[in-house]
Amino acid sequence: MWFGVISIMTEMIAQASRTGVFGRAIDQGILSLDLFDPRTHTSDRHQTVDDRPYGGGPGMVMMVAPLLAAIDEARTAAAGRRIEAPLIYLSPQGEQLDQRMVKEFADLPGLILLSGRYEGIDERVVDRVDRMVSIGDYVLSGGELPAMVMMDAIARHLPGTLGNSASAVEESHLDGLLDYPHYTRPEIAGSERVPEVLTSGDHGAIKRWRLKQALRSTWLARPDLLTERPLSALERELLAELFSEGLGTNRTNRTNRTNRTNRTNESD
Repeated sequence: MWFGVISIMTEMIAQASRTGVFGRAIDQGILSLDLFDPRTHTSDRHQTVDDRPYGGGPGMVMMVAPLLAAIDEARTAAAGRRIEAPLIYLSPQGEQLDQRMVKEFADLPGLILLSGRYEGIDERVVDRVDRMVSIGDYVLSGGELPAMVMMDAIARHLPGTLGNSASAVEESHLDGLLDYPHYTRPEIAGSERVPEVLTSGDHGAIKRWRLKQALRSTWLARPDLLTERPLSALERELLAELFSEGLGTNRTNRTNRTNRTNRTNESD
């Protein structure tokens, strides 16, 4: 798979792409990355890519001409590879990135990711993108971090990227749910020990336990996810077990602990 990233912070992306799962995928030829800097398409001494917005207001807006030229350069690169690569603009106004979308993108031969900066980009550029994607309901300094998040998530679904191919399969089994708890050696740490089912060797029981814990984690932290996906008969059965065990009370306790932690962090 090919990624073309348009950014004025290309070194930031290049540095991140040299390590971890993403870097290994590039080294193995599973994916490739090209960077396109709008500053190279400017003609003034300062390589200006931003200007004050019409109508006034705070901040600066990325200009039309350098961005369009960088987009054309990226599309030419995609055409040279004989692939179709949709233009994705990373913006808090876009669709929320989720696992379903990640897998959809992973089936494509390539993507062009447009990273904005400052207060955003000229709307005449936005009108030319194929899709807008957000990684969350908050504002960052630019689209580089969302672009890297998106590429990392997609890379995990490309065959050969992960050292253990079962990792992606296991994640797909929990599609739409948060992850279950993980444990490793030693079996006993202080007064706490690994749940007995995980050391039982009973793979059916382990699979059931993990699904139940994933449902529990999802209900406690993101109950909205459970209302947005169809539940299997087994999932409904496990949820019923969790509620009979007092899951609702646990959710309240977890929320209170989270609030206390947040308040502590805010006072630091």
